[in-house]
Amino acid sequence: MNTLSSERPLIRPLKLGTRASPLAMAQAFEARARLCAAHGWDEAMVEILPVTASGDKILDRPLAEIGGKALWTKELDAWLFEGEIDFAVHSMKDVETIRPEQFCIAAVLPRADVRDVLVGAASIHAIPPGARVGTSAPRRAAQMLHARSDLKIVGFRGNVATRLAKLQAGEADVTLLAAAGLQRLEETGVGTPLDEHEWLPAPAQGAIGIECLAANDDVRHWLAAIDDRPTHEAVLAERALLKALGGNCHSPIAVLTTHHEASLTLRAAIFSPDGAERVEAHETFAPGDSAGPQRLAHRLLADAPESITVHFSGE
Repeated sequence: MNTLSSERPLIRPLKLGTRASPLAMAQAFEARARLCAAHGWDEAMVEILPVTASGDKILDRPLAEIGGKALWTKELDAWLFEGEIDFAVHSMKDVETIRPEQFCIAAVLPRADVRDVLVGAASIHAIPPGARVGTSAPRRAAQMLHARSDLKIVGFRGNVATRLAKLQAGEADVTLLAAAGLQRLEETGVGTPLDEHEWLPAPAQGAIGIECLAANDDVRHWLAAIDDRPTHEAVLAERALLKALGGNCHSPIAVLTTHHEASLTLRAAIFSPDGAERVEAHETFAPGDSAGPQRLAHRLLADAPESITVHFSGE
């Protein structure tokens, strides 16, 4: 019998919901492998159920114009509410900051590479003058325009293969992709990773989260076995910063977390969408201290001009 303890026997296969994109499926396979290894289960005891998310269906408009990050989660949320799945796997950078109170992020897997990868040029400096940068991410667009105001941003959405195909077809000259996603798809030979200390990542980039119903004690208990505490603490802090800033899909926010023995340091920057203005600050605090991200958010917003603050509501 597959069992973690005499009190929690696994009497049927668990159902894991995921988006159907190749990267999301790779993340689901990783989550299943880790969960089954932790408990000594056969992988047949975790059934993967893919769904085509709204965000994967509508590719001709920026995410912020068609419903924001909820387009990545709403189908899986409905399945969780209805009991169609026991838990769902997400890229944490794509999950809305405020989630239904009935849900719980029960596990966050060890964080992968947080860096962005530049595809189409050897460095930001090497991008030809006036070149087109394909991205629909406000953070990437603002950081690029801050570094190179001569460049032009063109909308670019879709999964990794779609964006690489668009680049190959000449719809843009360069683009940016997450190193973690490329690694999970075994596309590690693509592009040039950018130094995360010079080009700050997105909040929660590289982190896979697993969400279940907060009331489902058995599932929460099983998932706890694969929770990576340092990654979970960093992701919670970065999401707390997002909440305190009052950012949305239009708000360019970048953050890098550094771990110390008993504390975290968040280094964050917020931008005007055109990249003309940039404000940076950092804060060190104990893991789980929600006041630390709030202090950082307040400092950033206090120092920012109106061209930045108009895109944030703050707490």
